[in-house]
Amino acid sequence: MFRCSAGGLARALRPLSPAPRGRAATGKLLQRWSAPVERQRSTRGAGSSAPQGSGASSGFALIVGLSTLGAGAYVYKTLRENKERFTSRVTTITTRSQEKESSPPDADAAAQGGAAAGARPEVPSHVPFLLIGGGTAAFAAARSIRARDPGARVLIVSEDPALPYMRPPLSKELWFSDDPNVTETLRFRQWNGKERSIYFQPPSFYVPVRDLPYVENGGVAVLCGKKVVHMDVRGSAVKLSDGTQISYDKCLIATGGSPRNLPAIERAGKDVQQRLTLFRKIEDYKKLEKISREVKSITIIGGGFLGSELACALGRRARSRGLEVIQLFPETGNMGKVLPEYLSNWTTEKVRREGVNVMPNAVVKSVSVSGKRLVIELKDGRKVETDHIVAAVGLEPNVELAKSAGLEVDSDFGGFRVNAELQARSNIWVAGDAACFYDIKLGRRRVEHHDHAVVSGRLAGENMTGAAKPYWHQSMFWSDLGPNVGYEAIGLVDSSLPTVGVFAKATAKDTPKSATEQSGTGIRSESETEAEAAEVHVSPGSSPAPQVPKQGEDYGKGVIFYLRDKVVVGIVLWNIFNRMPIARKILKDGEEHDDLNEIAKLFNIHED
Repeated sequence: MFRCSAGGLARALRPLSPAPRGRAATGKLLQRWSAPVERQRSTRGAGSSAPQGSGASSGFALIVGLSTLGAGAYVYKTLRENKERFTSRVTTITTRSQEKESSPPDADAAAQGGAAAGARPEVPSHVPFLLIGGGTAAFAAARSIRARDPGARVLIVSEDPALPYMRPPLSKELWFSDDPNVTETLRFRQWNGKERSIYFQPPSFYVPVRDLPYVENGGVAVLCGKKVVHMDVRGSAVKLSDGTQISYDKCLIATGGSPRNLPAIERAGKDVQQRLTLFRKIEDYKKLEKISREVKSITIIGGGFLGSELACALGRRARSRGLEVIQLFPETGNMGKVLPEYLSNWTTEKVRREGVNVMPNAVVKSVSVSGKRLVIELKDGRKVETDHIVAAVGLEPNVELAKSAGLEVDSDFGGFRVNAELQARSNIWVAGDAACFYDIKLGRRRVEHHDHAVVSGRLAGENMTGAAKPYWHQSMFWSDLGPNVGYEAIGLVDSSLPTVGVFAKATAKDTPKSATEQSGTGIRSESETEAEAAEVHVSPGSSPAPQVPKQGEDYGKGVIFYLRDKVVVGIVLWNIFNRMPIARKILKDGEEHDDLNEIAKLFNIHED
């Protein structure tokens, strides 16, 4: 008969146990098995004088022995399989760790994403930060996001075929360049003589779109020539014009605006449309620059900032190339909606001295083709013949996404309505020309200027990364009529408001050219975007009440205050530069001033 003692079985199994935990478990099992054996031995010893119990005891011992043997075999098999699985798991983990250490970060990221470098999609299906629009506001937001979150992955989807660029030089400095290849290089000399590119950053600054999800430290990618046509707010996803879908965590709408056209031109035929430029983008600049070398006459419709700047720029060529430049608008003078009448009239004479035939009080009735020329008929019966038309009559905010996204559009000012933090939804922000925001000092507004695009884009980017900051900044804007006359403005500058102007004789330092030499930048708002004077002190004294300048005066330099309920709500600095922090502080204080002559002294207008 086969016998197996509990102690011997324990000694046999002990080397197979892979861990102390296994030995403890084995000991407990053997304790339960050994107890019946010991009891059997005790019983057999006590009843040895009774022969009739011997056979039963032997049978019971056989059953217990076989049971013990079977249990031991089962435990042995289980422990061996556990040991094999443990060894295999350790080997697998070690192998993976070695492979990860030996592989480059990009390859590891690609493996995690389930796509090798060669199989990466051209457009990622998901991005943490999606910016719709490729203008100044979007670029400012991208830079702000990356500043607060250095590892952020930002995708800009731009309908424009070009990388983000600044628009102001398109109607200013580029036209004054002597480089014959300026339309290709898009580099220009600022008024201070320094050269720079129209682009915010070179192509090397951006990450290829297909690599954005995989680069180690994130980056900014620009998907050019694509338009977002549908927005699913609940699903946090957008659809592009080619059907591509992209989901996002946070989204910025910075779609900007499109140039308005005149109804009279829209009603005209195709022949008229082919000779029309709606000035907005790089392509529009290149097109108009080429046309200005080929035709004999160009007519600019519009007397605002853009129309007046282009008129002066083209007027420079009128003298050197014999080009006829005509500017017509319904107001009584250039920038008549912004400047008080006396200063608007002076500006008109300045534009005329640049070689432009300025026609105020002109309302377009119809446009037609006669022979090889365009004929513009005005409502007062006058007719203007020209070869090409440039319409500079304002901007219409791009809000097409509002319908699919269910976002609110302001009925008075246009644009997406946003809160103080530029939010339209919990994970959607709006910045730039398309944002209609609430100004705590001046009420609800929509602003179409470079400085506002920079500031609102930057703030939106900060809030997209958790800053939760309200919009308080009073943006400024500027306009130059060439290198010698320019102005900067802030707040509500509306010629329908009461104004008070204080002027002084200008010096050689009081020009846009001199201003950029002092500040070191041609985009003047870059040097003072966030600046604000700490305090504004007005020295006591008695000065004569401000008087409206007389017609015919030479407005060399001065300050124009725009009033509402006796409070200054807007300021124009005429040929006075690098003083915007003072103007911003005056508007922020919102106080009544009895003597604006004294306030004007804060801008040092009487200094030589």
